[in-house]
Amino acid sequence: MPQTYQLVESMLQQPLANGDVVCNLCLWRCRLQHGQRGFCQAHVNRNGTLYNLSYGIISAIEVGPISHKPVYHYRPDSTVMSIGSYGCNFRCKGCHNLEISWGVEALDKLARGQSSDAWVTPAQMVETALKHKVDGIAFTYSEPAVWLEYVVEVSKLAHDAGLFTVYVSNSFVTDEALEVMAPHIDVLCSDIKSLSTEFYRDICPVSTVDQVLASIKKAADLGIHVETRTNVIPTKNDDLDELHRIAEWILNNLGADSAWHVTKFFPAYKLSHLPATDNAIIDAAAEAGRALGLHNVYGHTDISCDCATENMPVSSWLELDADAINEVNQCAAPCCGDEGILVKKFEREAGLLEVRK
Repeated sequence: MPQTYQLVESMLQQPLANGDVVCNLCLWRCRLQHGQRGFCQAHVNRNGTLYNLSYGIISAIEVGPISHKPVYHYRPDSTVMSIGSYGCNFRCKGCHNLEISWGVEALDKLARGQSSDAWVTPAQMVETALKHKVDGIAFTYSEPAVWLEYVVEVSKLAHDAGLFTVYVSNSFVTDEALEVMAPHIDVLCSDIKSLSTEFYRDICPVSTVDQVLASIKKAADLGIHVETRTNVIPTKNDDLDELHRIAEWILNNLGADSAWHVTKFFPAYKLSHLPATDNAIIDAAAEAGRALGLHNVYGHTDISCDCATENMPVSSWLELDADAINEVNQCAAPCCGDEGILVKKFEREAGLLEVRK
């Protein structure tokens, strides 16, 4: 693995004869031409090879109890260091981590060779976690599937150091990605946002609820400890019958002991006009789950998304040279040219297409 910022080849890619590449990390399965990025904006095709733009790029760090993920039934008294990068395969209208999950500005700077975000090697990340005396590392804030290469490398070193790993996900991921993750991830905290395909397609046009549920079930079958979360949004997924059916799916597919967390929506972004969830709806959903036979249902009136907006600056957690943390992240690989520009549309803007085909 590189010791300074450099593109890293994506783990699950399918090169095609015409130079296109299919990304098999998430269920978008983006087919990309040279100089194109996937929907997540974090993977780019350079001359027939798919690379991860965000490997080692850290957007947020925080330390706190594992219960805040929320995870209640794996090492319940432990603390985790939560870390995130940039990019997501969903576009949730109520997103609280907009600048991180969508990451347009940050990822555009990487693609132009102009980013000065913190770049941290997997070994440095684990060393940082150990220095802060946590028990585990949680990959969160942005969708971990879009920087799976870094997640896997950090997780391997974390296990070697006696730390466990948590993966907070929307579960719109491929079976291939789950199989790569399974030996290295201890806990999956996954959203079940709704049982409506229309709800999912409003935030991810190619998704279906069946795909998400199948991924959650697959993770459990692979031996990962799974806890699920439903953020109840007024007028969107707050129908008690639907919440009852979510609990029923968990019971039938993950088992009576599988934890279900029902969390409160707080207004954000394009859903700022909606009220916060009425506590009575959360309590009713939790009671419905218990009445069905789920043993571990938790109604949270103070927990919503895993939010990074109040985190301390990344640099405050890292015992690294301040100048090195803020160095410009420009890929030094030959495919990128002296300018470090990685995306075709930015090459066109810079007048480089006549030189670099």
